[in-house]
Amino acid sequence: MTTTQFSSEAHSQIKAKAFAAASAESPLSPVTIPRRDPGEHDIQIKILFCGICHSDLHTVRNEWSAMPTVYPCVPGHEIVGRVSKVGSAVTKFKPGDIAAVGCMVDSDGNCPECQAGLEQYCPHVAFTYNSPDVHLGGVTYGGYSENIVVKEHFVLRVPSNLNLAGAAPLLCAGITTYSPMRHWGVTKGKKVGVVGLGGLGHMAVKIAHAFGAHVVVFTTSPNKKEDALHLGADEVVISKDANEMSRHVNSFDFILDAVSAEHDINTYLQLLRRDGNMTLVGAPDKPQAVAAFSLIMKRRSLSGSNIGGIAETQEMLDFCGKNNITADVEVIPIQKVNEAYQRMLRADIKYRFSIDMSSLKSQ
Repeated sequence: MTTTQFSSEAHSQIKAKAFAAASAESPLSPVTIPRRDPGEHDIQIKILFCGICHSDLHTVRNEWSAMPTVYPCVPGHEIVGRVSKVGSAVTKFKPGDIAAVGCMVDSDGNCPECQAGLEQYCPHVAFTYNSPDVHLGGVTYGGYSENIVVKEHFVLRVPSNLNLAGAAPLLCAGITTYSPMRHWGVTKGKKVGVVGLGGLGHMAVKIAHAFGAHVVVFTTSPNKKEDALHLGADEVVISKDANEMSRHVNSFDFILDAVSAEHDINTYLQLLRRDGNMTLVGAPDKPQAVAAFSLIMKRRSLSGSNIGGIAETQEMLDFCGKNNITADVEVIPIQKVNEAYQRMLRADIKYRFSIDMSSLKSQ
């Protein structure tokens, strides 16, 4: 494979090996990208592992009209690595520390959302890839690369007891499921449903179980029952079985819907008790039809949730450290990333890919 060169002249910079897509139809292939030379508040991280998220695939293929992809695109926002350099004003990290970067690398810091610790809702949030890069011009490049330079505020600490390959997906799949559970008050004794047992769903089961909830997994696949129970579910319901579904009407405090394919959400809304909530973290392509009476008759609510703020993400990592929670991962070299994307489309993974970035050395 040949390596393509991309450069920017806007700022003092260093070079990094990476894998990028040149267009929506192109496979990911080796490139050299610019990274800024670390400033006084910056941390440079040598990336050890980077999880593969479905968002990576959608972005590479330019499938989100609301967020058009700028090419070349270097995906990856589930990053774990070792600190290699810190700026003069950095106080929380030193070279050699294990650190992590999730879905965000910057925000304005001044808006009500940032002041509330909800940087993910900042109108000027900079995502880890495919956001405007105010330092070098162009767009930000993600974790399918050998290093990354990030402001200290957006760098997270990884508990020392966690396997690093399995910890990487916590930076997206972990916080995406943890945040709405915290927001809607999932605690010991609550009845919690998880719709879909994929990359997000399997994390939701582990986290809800650790919160002490009674966890029920809804799946269309009977062959996932054993896995769901092993992950921490108390019950498994085959959602195509109307009798099984009817036994749970009006009983759930909270349901997390992690399915990105088309499905009828009203069947799940009917399972919520009075004042119960259902939160969407999956993103189907087409709009969902919601029957008003599904909400009105029991004062139920339907909401969405987007990752979590920096403080909450650190809280999630600490919680996972305390409860020894990581994602179930298959570790692959970067050279198999295109194959991994194809397998992800077939749901041929239990339950997350984690790229060993040391494999970049051979490029």
